[in-house]
Amino acid sequence: MLPIRTRALLLGSTLTAFSAIPVRAQDGPADPYRNTVTVGVGVAALPDYEGSNDYRITPAPAAIGTIKGYGFVLAGNQLSVDLVKNTPGPVWDVQAGPIAQLNFTRSSTGSIDDLRVRALGKRGMAVELGGYVGLGKTGVLTSAYDTLSVTLGYRHDVSGVHDSGIWSPGITYVTPLSRKAAIGVFASADIVERGYARTYYSVSAAQSAASGLPVYAAHGGLKNWTLGAIASYSLTGDLLHGIKIVGGGTYGRIEGDIARSPLVAIAGARDQWLGTLGLAYTF
Repeated sequence: MLPIRTRALLLGSTLTAFSAIPVRAQDGPADPYRNTVTVGVGVAALPDYEGSNDYRITPAPAAIGTIKGYGFVLAGNQLSVDLVKNTPGPVWDVQAGPIAQLNFTRSSTGSIDDLRVRALGKRGMAVELGGYVGLGKTGVLTSAYDTLSVTLGYRHDVSGVHDSGIWSPGITYVTPLSRKAAIGVFASADIVERGYARTYYSVSAAQSAASGLPVYAAHGGLKNWTLGAIASYSLTGDLLHGIKIVGGGTYGRIEGDIARSPLVAIAGARDQWLGTLGLAYTF
């Protein structure tokens, strides 16, 4: 599954992308029903909120796996499952399944350095449920083992915090360089509905008086696009077994009505950076 961008979890995105590397690239004939699980933990540098120009360091846990042909990804605050069973042979990989995510955006003012944004008040933790569809192909460019995937995800808040949805299209390309090393690149975007924009990026008259930021009414649309690169190197074993070091970084750009919000245009920045470095172990 393509990394669907969340606030904290480039490490999870890194592991997710490398889960697409075919078994046969390392171990001979492909076994689509080979059980494999990778767990990882690292540290990530990321903005206090999407659009902030203040950064913090946070743990970034992740896990991915394939059990009897069905895949799953746990990337910190997001869980997804691929309910389309893998099939033998170099065929197209059809992907579809549910997504569940906890959205902690501005749910704690203690994690936000900017006093003006703090004065806007906290938001509740949103519970976002939805699904995704995708299509992947192995052996597309550099070798018989590289993988290109495109996905489209949708999540909707069911907890009443922003009571709206987020569309997330994306594309990922991953290629193994050897039995021990692999690299990948990806691009993604977030398109939000009006409730999301209003909840996280609007400023009411009362909030303006408390914070000094101008009144602003945000509407939905393209929130951001992101470009990223990822890499993995096995310290023991190979890409499909043992300890590996994983890392990567992204550059994102806030767009549209969200970019014009005082939380971004005055208190933050449109340019967004994220990086992570960690260790993972594949069973």
